[in-house]
Amino acid sequence: MTDVGSKILIVDDDQEIRRLLAKFLAQHNYQVSLAQDGVQMRQQLAKTTFHLVILDLMLPGEDGLSLCRELRAQSDVPVIMLTACDEDTDRVVSR
Repeated sequence: MTDVGSKILIVDDDQEIRRLLAKFLAQHNYQVSLAQDGVQMRQQLAKTTFHLVILDLMLPGEDGLSLCRELRAQSDVPVIMLTACDEDTDRVVSR
């Protein structure tokens, strides 16, 4: 059972992925906010405290790894990295 009111921020440039994740998490009683890039992520973080951030690794412009480093310097919020990388070299490099 989830804590009603837990807030999750989904940062992904793919609208369909954001929509599907948000729908699934909302069905499990999470409050979900969405951002499509680093600019929107910062705007969301400035106005709300989140319990978890789901962050796409391969964002255009500022990549998810850079945003995660920035986020980690400011907060200890847990981060789940979301990626479509499936090659062995992608998995090694992203760790």
